Amino acid sequence: MADNARAKKLADLIREVVAQKLQRGIKDPRLGTHVTITDTRVTGDLREATVFYTVYGDDEDRASAAAGLESAKGVLRSAVGAAAGVKFTPTLTFVADALPENAKTIENLLDRARASDAKVREASSGAAYAGEADPYRKPEDDEEAGDTA
Repeated sequence: MADNARAKKLADLIREVVAQKLQRGIKDPRLGTHVTITDTRVTGDLREATVFYTVYGDDEDRASAAAGLESAKGVLRSAVGAAAGVKFTPTLTFVADALPENAKTIENLLDRARASDAKVREASSGAAYAGEADPYRKPEDDEEAGDTA
C-alpha cells in the first residue's frame, strides 16, 4: 500500500493530465469545451483512479460526453502513464459528478426557506404579544404574591 500523500499526488497529476489532454489532445467532437474534470481519487494501492467530471448542457450532451470519455480512455491512460512514470498506470474510471445537481437542489431549498421566512416576517410585522411583553417572573413579583397570601 502506498501512503496517502503519494496517492493524493498521483490523483492531482491524473486530474491535470486528463484535463490538459481533453482540452488539447483529443479531437473528439463529443468532448468539447463543456467537459470539466472536477476531482480525481486514487485507491491506496495506486491501481485504480476515479475521475469525476461535469458536463454543461442537457442530458444528450452528458450522454455523448460519457461515450466520448469511454472511447478516449486508452489514450488518456497512456498520457497519464507517460506523465506519471509509475510502474503500473492506474486504470481510469469516469464518473459523472453530481455536484452541480446537488448545488441546484440546495439552492432551491434555500430559496423556499427565504420565501417562507419572508411570509412569517410579513405576518408578524403587526402582531402583538399574547400576554405581557416579558413573560418571566421577577423577584418583586414573588414578594407581592407572598404578601397577599
